[in-house]
Amino acid sequence: MLQDKISIILALLSASAFASPVANQQDYSKIHYPPGTGEDLPSYPKGTGENLPYYPPGTGENLPFYPGTSTPNPVFNFTSTYHIEATPDQVVNGTTPTGGLKGCHGIYDIGLISDINAICFSIKITGFRGEYQSAARTATHLHEAAKGQSGPPRVAFPNPEGKHEGERLSIGCLRGPFTTGLMMDGKDTGAEFHVGQIEHEPEQFMVDIHSSLAVPGAVRGQFPHKG
Repeated sequence: MLQDKISIILALLSASAFASPVANQQDYSKIHYPPGTGEDLPSYPKGTGENLPYYPPGTGENLPFYPGTSTPNPVFNFTSTYHIEATPDQVVNGTTPTGGLKGCHGIYDIGLISDINAICFSIKITGFRGEYQSAARTATHLHEAAKGQSGPPRVAFPNPEGKHEGERLSIGCLRGPFTTGLMMDGKDTGAEFHVGQIEHEPEQFMVDIHSSLAVPGAVRGQFPHKG
């Protein structure tokens, strides 16, 4: 704004130079603006909006979207979300506790879009040791299994990536039909699975990860009860 004013003044000065003799020109460089006009202020008066740390509510400058426009479409419209903590003490082989992999820990943040049979995930594993080991396509799974029981994998997540026992991450989305690489009754255990089954009875599902040092599972986490 100030640059625009300077450009206009320079243009007027240029025009004046051609229209009048030099002797009659006024030295604009020595003009001082009256106090309070805003041109010579070191800062604007409090509340004018120019030096505010943020704009007052409803002005439109700090709104997530402008009035009269539609709410922005989120990237994902999750029909349900889950935050699951996976620990070694929840791991079982059949119904027998194994103790998992001591020192390992997992956080699984899951978002479902049941309308299109899709699952999004953010998996963080720490303290993992050994190699990934499973008969399925990957060693990181979502199983259909109630608490304290084993069950078939329905989704094979990409294995988390990272170094040694530090933080390992796996982030992404998958859409059915799902495949795990394990066959049961002549069909892949993920083939007929729909994420809506989790929303119907979440407590019947769990997540885990398998290590060569703890093949039944390094950690396991159960989905919470519905509601």
